[in-house]
Amino acid sequence: MSTSDSSIKGKFNEVVGNVKQGIGEAVGNDRLANEGAAEQVKGHAQQAWGSVKESVSDAADAGHARAEEAKHDARDSATSTAADAKRRVEDSVRN
Repeated sequence: MSTSDSSIKGKFNEVVGNVKQGIGEAVGNDRLANEGAAEQVKGHAQQAWGSVKESVSDAADAGHARAEEAKHDARDSATSTAADAKRRVEDSVRN
């Protein structure tokens, strides 16, 4: 599973927001503290969206792998059946 751009941007916004909030609270600047809190919320939302995208991508990859395995199994079954039929015909011809 790879980390999506949304998750990375979200973590960045969360950290920046946390710093802004801390500075704003330290110097008594409510506007800066509120901006920081809002940026943290934005960061959390971006990270959540990144997690959703990663989960969907992982599920699609797993589905693709299962489909490829099913196609492989079908080809093996078809060739095995054909080989069995060939052996039976050859056995019938010999007998």
